[in-house]
Amino acid sequence: MQRTRTVIAIAWVLFWTLMITTSVQEYLRDHDHGVWKPILWESSSALTGTLLLLAQRRYTRKHDHLLHSPLRWFARQLVWLPVYWVAFVPLAFGMRHAVYALAGERYPHGGWASIYLYEDIKMTVFFCIFATITFGVLSFHAMLEEKLRVERANASLREAQLLRLSQQMQPHFLFNALNTISSLMYSDVQRADAMLVQLSDVLRATLDVGERHLVPLETELRILRGYAALMAERFSDRVTISWHIDDALKACPVPVMSMQPLLENIFKHTVEKRRQPTAISITAQRAGHELVLRLEDDAGALPTTGTACGGIGVRNLRERLDALYGGRAAFELVALSPAGVRAEVRLPCAS
Repeated sequence: MQRTRTVIAIAWVLFWTLMITTSVQEYLRDHDHGVWKPILWESSSALTGTLLLLAQRRYTRKHDHLLHSPLRWFARQLVWLPVYWVAFVPLAFGMRHAVYALAGERYPHGGWASIYLYEDIKMTVFFCIFATITFGVLSFHAMLEEKLRVERANASLREAQLLRLSQQMQPHFLFNALNTISSLMYSDVQRADAMLVQLSDVLRATLDVGERHLVPLETELRILRGYAALMAERFSDRVTISWHIDDALKACPVPVMSMQPLLENIFKHTVEKRRQPTAISITAQRAGHELVLRLEDDAGALPTTGTACGGIGVRNLRERLDALYGGRAAFELVALSPAGVRAEVRLPCAS
């Protein structure tokens, strides 16, 4: 708003500078001295007009809340038009008479009736132009402020949504991990103890990221490797995991715990349901300006009923990608031939 006021003030000064310059040039066509006179005429008009405008703005600012109703806003401004009619001539012409008297001269002009009529017509046009410009400037700033409020509200809503989704997913992950450990506590204490150590490493990694929604790929892989080790310990004779990670991409930001629910899906829907070995491949590579995160298995199948999201973790991942990136991120589940499922996330990642 301050910048706009400055621009308007500069434009106002330039306008009256142009008016004074034009008046001086016209005066010099017929006179060779007394250039102070046209300067006085226009300067007195400029000073009087400025004072009236400042007074009008000061006392009508309280009606700015009526901008959404232009007729009511302009009605409040029109109350000031008679003030211009009554005050302009005495103020402007009073200054001219005073300066002329100090110079030992008499300021000549026509009859007061014709002067009032002529000046009041000019003031009416001037008033309408000023009121229209003021309405436009105030409406523009009101629109910007409303847009800013909406953006702030959307940002706060998105932040709350992301926090809710993250908090929802972490207890879900913890429940599954503890359930896995519980199943081994009475049958294999050593393996249960090893899994508890792995779980503590994963929880430590998740605590390190705090409430951040984006973390470097390196941090995400730390969480994922801990979870993979946890599950591989349970299904040691039924799963193999191969990693294909481009180390140059480890600084790329990714949504926290974005890969873990995809790996959890493979264990839940494939590894747990079959006795034969399952091969899992985890890949992070660049494709143009995108980071591609891919998890594949060689035995899974896409759901044939209900949603194809694959559960709460994957559903939350879709929602988080939409909230964080909009249309700039993509996620898909693809059936492989002859068997298997590929889960692929594409994220923007600058070089």
